[in-house]
Amino acid sequence: MRRDPLALRRALTQVAAQQAGHFSAQQALEVGYTYQVQRYHVQRGEWLRVDRGIFRLTDWPTSQHEDLVRWTLWSRGRAVISHETALAVLELGEVMPARVHITVSPGFRMRASAVVVHRALLEPSEVEAFEGFSVTTPVRSILDAAAGGTEVDQLARTIRDALERGLLTARSLRARADKFGATAALAIERALRQEDL
Repeated sequence: MRRDPLALRRALTQVAAQQAGHFSAQQALEVGYTYQVQRYHVQRGEWLRVDRGIFRLTDWPTSQHEDLVRWTLWSRGRAVISHETALAVLELGEVMPARVHITVSPGFRMRASAVVVHRALLEPSEVEAFEGFSVTTPVRSILDAAAGGTEVDQLARTIRDALERGLLTARSLRARADKFGATAALAIERALRQEDL
C-alpha cells in the first residue's frame, strides 16, 4: 500500500525536529521511505547527505551544534558528547577541542578520525539531553577533562565558571574527584588551589 507523501514528510519532520533537521537512513526507512525513495530525495536536493546513511533536510535552518547531532547519529545513538567537547557545549571555560570527544560503552567498536572515542559506563545521572544529542553533566565533564589531561589553567577557568553558575561546590567537586581517580583528583586540586579554593 502506498503511503501519502505528506504524511511521510510530516513523520520524517517529527524525527528530524528532535535532531536539528538530521536523520539516519534507518530512521527514514522506519518512517516509510524506501532506500530507492531516499536516493530520489537526495538527487532532487530535498535531502543533503551529511555522511554515509545520515541526512539533513535542506530547508532546515542550521544550528550551532549540528555536527554533534551528526556524530550521535553516526554512533547509532550510543554516543554521549563528553570531555572538553561537553565543556564547550555547556559554555564552561574556554576550551576549544580540535576533535569531538564522545563517550560510549566499552563494547563500541566504530572509529572515525574526527572523533576521540572514550569508553566508559555512564550513570544516567551523569548525562543530560541537549538539542538532538546527549552530553555529560558539568561535573562529569570536568572530571573527564581533568583525567584526560586538560591544562590546569583551562581547568581552573572551567571550574570558576561552574562555581559562579552554581553548578557545583569546591567541596563536592573534591569529593567526586577523589572517587574518580588519582589523576583527576590531583588535577582538580591544582586547579582549585590556583583559584584559591
